[in-house]
Amino acid sequence: MTSTILLAGATGDLGQRIVRELLTHDAQLRVLTRPGSQTATTLFGHEERIEIVTAAYTDHAALTQAMTGVDVVVSAVNGLRSVIVDAQRALLKATVAAGVPRFIPSDYSADYRRIAPDSNRNFELRREFAADVDAAPVQATSILNGMFTDLLAGDAPMILWDRKRVLFWSSADQILDFTTKDDAARVTALAALDDNAPRVVEVAGSQVSAREVARTMTRLTGTPFKLQWAGTAGTLLAMSKAMKLASRSSDEPFPAWQGMQYFVSMFSGQAQLHHVDNDRYGAHEWTTVEDVLKARLAR
Repeated sequence: MTSTILLAGATGDLGQRIVRELLTHDAQLRVLTRPGSQTATTLFGHEERIEIVTAAYTDHAALTQAMTGVDVVVSAVNGLRSVIVDAQRALLKATVAAGVPRFIPSDYSADYRRIAPDSNRNFELRREFAADVDAAPVQATSILNGMFTDLLAGDAPMILWDRKRVLFWSSADQILDFTTKDDAARVTALAALDDNAPRVVEVAGSQVSAREVARTMTRLTGTPFKLQWAGTAGTLLAMSKAMKLASRSSDEPFPAWQGMQYFVSMFSGQAQLHHVDNDRYGAHEWTTVEDVLKARLAR
């Protein structure tokens, strides 16, 4: 039987990837868009299997109507409290009111469940909303995939390309979890179609240490990439808090100090994935850290 899936946040980077994956399966999609926005129509208006529905997150009746007859609601929204907590609470409330049996929240991260208080703003917002999800009469599935591998080739300041260094905090042997956005989107689509999906699905395209990243860079470039200790995870947390206090604005989802907090969670080991199940949805050729770095070097 064909599943009907409502996707919130479909016009974002990850959301568009989830849409592409779902369209490779026997599924009908509803894309939720805000009143006045034409982005969804521009992106998906040509696709006959996608229905575009309009509702404000503050309009409970419209949200509930948009979800009528839906089998699962998938959230890929991105932002801070007004989005991760407030907008998703509205989505969850409408999901329950419409009688939708399943809900996938916008997690797509490392394991935020065991991080120390006041150590990672974005993770704590996800943990706060997770408590609402757990209390709701709905079958929920969170996708935990570590850090997006794509960031290693871009904004994440772990590899100092010009200086031939790989930074680490506390231990160069701490295992770090990485998954590309495309692989995370694939798992999300398959979980959305899986009526028996568990509360949490953990995947990782690569589980590597900073030491292994340095060896990979050395092998790929033919030039020694050395490890550089940058302090402890505790030192990095203190630096992130100081930078946060000095910043003029805290309304960005990913300012530099938030990136530092992500590395705090990873290098402290608190956000490490311990129940990775890459085979849940069958054999798959995962894109590894080495694959992403090789592509970056080939540019």
